[in-house]
Amino acid sequence: MSIELMLGTLAQLLTSPYAMWMMLLGTAIGIFFGAVPGLGGRLAIAVTIPFVFGKEMIPGAVFLLSMHAVTGTAGQISSIMFGVPGTGDDAATIVDGYPMAQKGEAGMALGASLMASGIGGILGAVVLAVLIPVIEPIVLKFSPAEFFFLALLGITFVAFVSGAAIFKGIVVGLYGMMLAFVGMDPQTGIARYSDDFLFLWDGMDLITAVLALFAVPEMIHLGVKGGAISSISRDMADTGVRAQLKGMAETFRHMWLVFRTSMIGAFIGILPGLGGSAAAWICYGHAVQSCKNPENFGKGDVRGVIAPESATNSKEGGSLLPTLFFGVPGSSGMAILLGAFLILGIQPGPLMITQHLDLVWILIWALVVSNIAAVVILLFITRWVALLTFLRGGIMIPFVLVVVVFGVLLAKGQWENLILLGVLSVIGYGLLKYDWPRPPFAIGIVLGTIAEESLHKAWALWRWDFFVRPLSIVLIFMIVATIAYAIYRGYKDSQKEAGHV
Repeated sequence: MSIELMLGTLAQLLTSPYAMWMMLLGTAIGIFFGAVPGLGGRLAIAVTIPFVFGKEMIPGAVFLLSMHAVTGTAGQISSIMFGVPGTGDDAATIVDGYPMAQKGEAGMALGASLMASGIGGILGAVVLAVLIPVIEPIVLKFSPAEFFFLALLGITFVAFVSGAAIFKGIVVGLYGMMLAFVGMDPQTGIARYSDDFLFLWDGMDLITAVLALFAVPEMIHLGVKGGAISSISRDMADTGVRAQLKGMAETFRHMWLVFRTSMIGAFIGILPGLGGSAAAWICYGHAVQSCKNPENFGKGDVRGVIAPESATNSKEGGSLLPTLFFGVPGSSGMAILLGAFLILGIQPGPLMITQHLDLVWILIWALVVSNIAAVVILLFITRWVALLTFLRGGIMIPFVLVVVVFGVLLAKGQWENLILLGVLSVIGYGLLKYDWPRPPFAIGIVLGTIAEESLHKAWALWRWDFFVRPLSIVLIFMIVATIAYAIYRGYKDSQKEAGHV
């Protein structure tokens, strides 16, 4: 892997007007599809595949990859502003991003998320570049047994994102896991908990569930409370470029957190089947676990924005690795992208390393440049979007609810999900009103499905022996250590409170 090849492919990309135009066009379209709830990168690729049919290989691939890579960067806008996730991957950003908007810190939250997304995307591309020679043995070491324990490790973070209400968090997390089992049994093909409702046979739609638990309850709360989303006046808040630059500075202040969560996100992206939602929630839990003052999370802590945004974008670089070199897509979005690559004449496999490494490097540079371009474009757009938090609720609530309904219908195209939205919204508002933590629900529904499918596969392959595989033992130790630390921290916090009393 020579420096000449790296620099030569960068020059080839930057000096080709057509390739640059296609990349910038893809970035702009990706920002739109990411910002509108319910659309996302998968739909963006599916819709635009006909337009790249017959195009040159490199410009077409750069267009599709750039478009897919920046949807996560734009998806945080509605998550922070209104508590409405652009895609399922953006749900973790709501937990602290929306409270920051309520405190009049929307500009700062947007700036932090933009910079964290940009850096995460670049670090994900760096991971892709560094791991090219050693990717095969790493990927092959992970089996369904390790996926199962990795999912369990993520679920143990429920204890951290629940704050002092650990019991409540476990209950809500188990509720999310229970809903994850709705649909067809992956082993027997028998419908579970779905009766004759065909729309539930594919499982509980994540976007519908997240919107019902986060977006709709916040709008109901806003209607009951009155006023605007922001609890302070526009004169007291700073939503301009200065506030966004302050948020960007916070990202660099927590650079070690950005680096850690970007590495975790890229690693999760490499492992086929986990996806961006798992990466975001696992990294959010890691941020809560590893900080000195976790009680601030959920109340508008900028670290709760930085961690999931870094992970969401860095996993794109990681998921491109198995997609290109093994033809095994690292996520559902990459599965659609893989089909588009085949249409363009790109044949994924080991030959990509030996004969087409120049194409791989062009795609790596496309990831880097498109992420930088997205940050620059959004830096000028979001300062105006942030002002929406100061509109009174009577104007904002109908608009946000229309966006929510639009997102639910676009996600699966099934009107029945609107009924599901209504039922779960009542439960979500109950959790909000009586101060029960809601993030554990999302963790349960995201990781519950992964844990179940991996458990069945691991049991079929090794029976009880899957507990004693080397990597399984390491992950079991991490799970036990995580739970023990959560109990210890809860004990210390209770001692502190007793001392103050």
